[in-house]
Amino acid sequence: MIRDEPALHAEGTPFDLFPRVRTGNPQADDVLGGGFPSNSINIVMGQPGTGKTIFAEQLLFENAHGDRPLLFVTTLSEPLTTVVSYVQRFDFFDERKLGTEIQYHDLGLLLASDGPGALVPWLTEMIKTSRPKLIVIDSFRAIHDLATSIQEMRRMVSDLAGLLSAYDVTTFLLGEYTSDDVQRFPEFAIGDGIIELARNPLSTRDERFFRVLKVRGSAYREGQHAFRITDAGLELYPRLVSPRIPEDYEPRLERVPTGVAGLDAMLEGGLWRGSTTLVVGPTGSGKTTLALQFALEGVRRGEPTLYVNFQENPAQLRRAIASLGMSAEEAIARGLSLHYESPVELQIDSIIVGIFDRIQTEDIRRVVVDAIGDLVMAASDAQRLHDYLYALVQHLAVHHVTTVLTFESTQSMMSTIDFEHRFSYMSDNVLLLGLRGEERTRRTLRIVKTRNSGNDPDVRELEVRAGGARIV
Repeated sequence: MIRDEPALHAEGTPFDLFPRVRTGNPQADDVLGGGFPSNSINIVMGQPGTGKTIFAEQLLFENAHGDRPLLFVTTLSEPLTTVVSYVQRFDFFDERKLGTEIQYHDLGLLLASDGPGALVPWLTEMIKTSRPKLIVIDSFRAIHDLATSIQEMRRMVSDLAGLLSAYDVTTFLLGEYTSDDVQRFPEFAIGDGIIELARNPLSTRDERFFRVLKVRGSAYREGQHAFRITDAGLELYPRLVSPRIPEDYEPRLERVPTGVAGLDAMLEGGLWRGSTTLVVGPTGSGKTTLALQFALEGVRRGEPTLYVNFQENPAQLRRAIASLGMSAEEAIARGLSLHYESPVELQIDSIIVGIFDRIQTEDIRRVVVDAIGDLVMAASDAQRLHDYLYALVQHLAVHHVTTVLTFESTQSMMSTIDFEHRFSYMSDNVLLLGLRGEERTRRTLRIVKTRNSGNDPDVRELEVRAGGARIV
């Protein structure tokens, strides 16, 4: 994905030059500022089922290089056999590393009989004899249930911190902690890093978020970062932030043809390179046709183009492309990339990361998102969606990618959604499509706004026939 330059240490040294422990997920490493600092004590907190164990095991298999063993220690949470059985379902699992490079230990019986004080002596012996590189303790929160007093826990945590700090080992303490526990429990005082995994249940799906509360000595990315649990483990989608504008950045004074006959003349020659155009209109007004013509004009001119679609399934979209005079196969061969997502399973974070990956790997010059109204419906946080779209538009502008966004509206929506302030201000151009007539439907197009350009202010008829749309 597109990344800003690394943040700097106070003396001018980039944070990512310091030794790091990678997580097995490049996006998580990016959020953490390069990964977890080596020789640190880290807490991974979250309610049951949020993905803590999977995250830790993915990290272990990523760092199992055969030089020193890695330890996964269970306490009084899931049985060891369950943990080992479950991890085998993921793609990152490697049976050859099990029992040698990655060693699983169950301290449940020892802790139940001897109490929390048994942990540090056991770890001391393991560190001296095995010299582990990484240690995961799951669940550390469960040890609280065995402590007879907070003083006992404080003493044990202090001894643990002294032990781990004296050796070359990076530690992860997993637990079913809440936000209130951060202020109450002594282990949070010794934590160099604190990571929270959260789950927000919705009617049709769960939203999961990865949040960094603290990473000592690191420039991490704040806020909630969405993730999914897949066969590959955790797939993270970092929160999009507005890019730094390079000092030498200048907009390209170049017009981009739209592919719609008559529209370029209304725009004084086309759209500016790197601009964003919002196409607003009701169902049947021609938004998708106009957007597809813009995309196909790009591939005709040798500009790799990405078409992100939530409305038409792949078969429907291929028929729509064919109706415009080019087969989908030819369009794809000439540089058109189609990205379809069902609006039912839509997650705005994954869409943004997918767009960025395509831009980087395929040198995308044009992007169409049809339609952002589906993102509005899928977003559980309207402000978060707004921030995402604003940051997306800024990234595309800096990389000279010309973009068309479609937005479906009705008269009732226009009165309830302040699209003029929520969407149009972040766009360089706004095209308003309409429907008129009772006996015969007439489509219209009006240019509401163009930035740094003149335009034809009159309402024009937009004719949509076989072969596409054109201004009459």
